Amino acid sequence: MNDPIGDLLARIRNSQMRGKSTVTTPASKMRARVLDVLLAEGYIRGYEETTGPDGHPALEIGLKYFDGAPVIREMKRVSKPGRRVYLGVDDIPAVRQGLGVSIVSTSRGVMSDANARSQNVGGEVLCTVF
Repeated sequence: MNDPIGDLLARIRNSQMRGKSTVTTPASKMRARVLDVLLAEGYIRGYEETTGPDGHPALEIGLKYFDGAPVIREMKRVSKPGRRVYLGVDDIPAVRQGLGVSIVSTSRGVMSDANARSQNVGGEVLCTVF
Protein backbone atom coordinates (compact mmCIF):
# COMPACT_ATOMS: atom_id res chain seq x y z
CA MET A 1 0.00 0.00 0.00
CA ASN A 2 1.47 3.32 -1.03
CA ASP A 3 -0.77 5.71 0.89
CA PRO A 4 -2.00 4.40 4.26
CA ILE A 5 -3.57 7.73 5.29
CA GLY A 6 -5.46 7.95 2.00
CA ASP A 7 -6.64 4.37 2.54
CA LEU A 8 -7.87 5.26 6.05
CA LEU A 9 -9.82 8.27 4.75
CA ALA A 10 -11.35 6.21 1.92
CA ARG A 11 -12.45 3.46 4.32
CA ILE A 12 -14.12 5.98 6.63
CA ARG A 13 -15.78 7.80 3.72
CA ASN A 14 -17.07 4.57 2.12
CA SER A 15 -18.38 3.19 5.42
CA GLN A 16 -20.26 6.39 6.18
CA MET A 17 -21.85 6.37 2.72
CA ARG A 18 -23.15 2.87 3.50
CA GLY A 19 -24.35 3.88 6.98
CA LYS A 20 -22.05 1.48 8.85
CA SER A 21 -21.51 1.98 12.57
CA THR A 22 -17.91 0.71 12.58
CA VAL A 23 -15.08 0.23 10.12
CA THR A 24 -11.87 -1.80 10.43
CA THR A 25 -8.51 -0.70 9.05
CA PRO A 26 -4.97 -2.10 9.38
CA ALA A 27 -3.17 -0.69 12.41
CA SER A 28 -0.24 1.71 12.28
CA LYS A 29 1.05 4.46 14.54
CA MET A 30 0.34 7.20 11.99
CA ARG A 31 -3.26 6.04 11.48
CA ALA A 32 -3.74 5.95 15.27
CA ARG A 33 -2.43 9.52 15.64
CA VAL A 34 -4.77 10.76 12.89
CA LEU A 35 -7.66 8.99 14.64
CA ASP A 36 -6.61 10.64 17.93
CA VAL A 37 -7.09 14.05 16.30
CA LEU A 38 -10.45 13.04 14.80
CA LEU A 39 -11.56 11.78 18.23
CA ALA A 40 -10.42 14.95 20.01
CA GLU A 41 -12.27 17.11 17.47
CA GLY A 42 -15.47 15.03 17.83
CA TYR A 43 -15.63 13.50 14.34
CA ILE A 44 -15.61 9.83 15.47
CA ARG A 45 -17.00 7.99 18.52
CA GLY A 46 -13.71 6.25 19.23
CA TYR A 47 -11.39 3.48 18.13
CA GLU A 48 -9.75 0.43 19.63
CA GLU A 49 -6.95 -1.90 18.65
CA THR A 50 -8.12 -5.37 17.64
CA THR A 51 -6.90 -8.30 15.59
CA GLY A 52 -8.11 -8.46 12.03
CA PRO A 53 -9.50 -11.58 10.33
CA ASP A 54 -6.03 -12.31 8.92
CA GLY A 55 -4.40 -12.22 12.37
CA HIS A 56 -2.71 -8.84 11.86
CA PRO A 57 -3.29 -5.87 14.19
CA ALA A 58 -6.21 -3.69 13.16
CA LEU A 59 -8.06 -0.59 14.33
CA GLU A 60 -11.83 -0.70 14.72
CA ILE A 61 -13.27 2.81 14.35
CA GLY A 62 -16.69 3.81 15.69
CA LEU A 63 -18.30 6.25 13.28
CA LYS A 64 -20.46 9.13 14.46
CA TYR A 65 -23.81 10.23 13.04
CA PHE A 66 -26.14 13.14 13.85
CA ASP A 67 -29.83 12.88 12.85
CA GLY A 68 -28.96 9.98 10.56
CA ALA A 69 -26.30 11.94 8.63
CA PRO A 70 -22.56 11.40 9.03
CA VAL A 71 -20.78 13.98 11.18
CA ILE A 72 -17.91 14.06 8.66
CA ARG A 73 -19.24 15.75 5.55
CA GLU A 74 -16.00 16.02 3.61
CA MET A 75 -12.51 14.53 3.92
CA LYS A 76 -9.72 15.49 1.53
CA ARG A 77 -6.15 14.26 1.34
CA VAL A 78 -3.88 17.30 0.93
CA SER A 79 -0.32 15.96 1.06
CA LYS A 80 -0.02 12.90 -1.17
CA PRO A 81 2.92 10.55 -1.79
CA GLY A 82 3.51 12.15 -5.20
CA ARG A 83 3.19 15.73 -3.95
CA ARG A 84 3.99 16.53 -0.34
CA VAL A 85 2.60 19.79 1.07
CA TYR A 86 4.58 21.45 3.86
CA LEU A 87 3.39 24.75 5.33
CA GLY A 88 4.70 27.10 7.96
CA VAL A 89 2.57 28.05 10.93
CA ASP A 90 1.46 31.30 9.28
CA ASP A 91 0.41 29.55 6.07
CA ILE A 92 -1.82 26.80 7.52
CA PRO A 93 -5.29 27.59 6.14
CA ALA A 94 -8.51 27.63 8.15
CA VAL A 95 -10.94 25.02 6.81
CA ARG A 96 -14.38 26.50 6.10
CA GLN A 97 -13.70 29.64 8.17
CA GLY A 98 -12.63 27.53 11.15
CA LEU A 99 -15.58 25.11 11.15
CA GLY A 100 -13.41 22.27 9.82
CA VAL A 101 -9.98 21.05 10.83
CA SER A 102 -6.66 20.42 9.08
CA ILE A 103 -4.59 17.53 10.41
CA VAL A 104 -0.90 18.47 10.45
CA SER A 105 2.12 16.24 11.05
CA THR A 106 4.66 18.37 12.91
CA SER A 107 7.95 17.80 14.68
CA ARG A 108 5.90 17.66 17.90
CA GLY A 109 3.50 15.00 16.61
CA VAL A 110 0.26 14.85 14.64
CA MET A 111 -2.17 17.57 15.68
CA SER A 112 -5.00 19.79 14.50
CA ASP A 113 -4.34 23.13 12.81
CA ALA A 114 -5.48 25.03 15.91
CA ASN A 115 -2.99 23.16 18.12
CA ALA A 116 -0.22 23.74 15.58
CA ARG A 117 -0.93 27.48 15.60
CA SER A 118 -0.99 27.60 19.41
CA GLN A 119 2.32 25.71 19.63
CA ASN A 120 3.75 27.84 16.78
CA VAL A 121 4.83 24.90 14.58
CA GLY A 122 4.24 24.10 10.94
CA GLY A 123 4.58 20.82 9.10
CA GLU A 124 3.04 18.50 6.56
CA VAL A 125 -0.70 19.03 6.05
CA LEU A 126 -2.04 15.48 5.87
CA CYS A 127 -5.74 16.13 5.25
CA THR A 128 -8.68 18.43 5.87
CA VAL A 129 -11.95 17.36 7.51
CA PHE A 130 -15.29 19.17 7.57
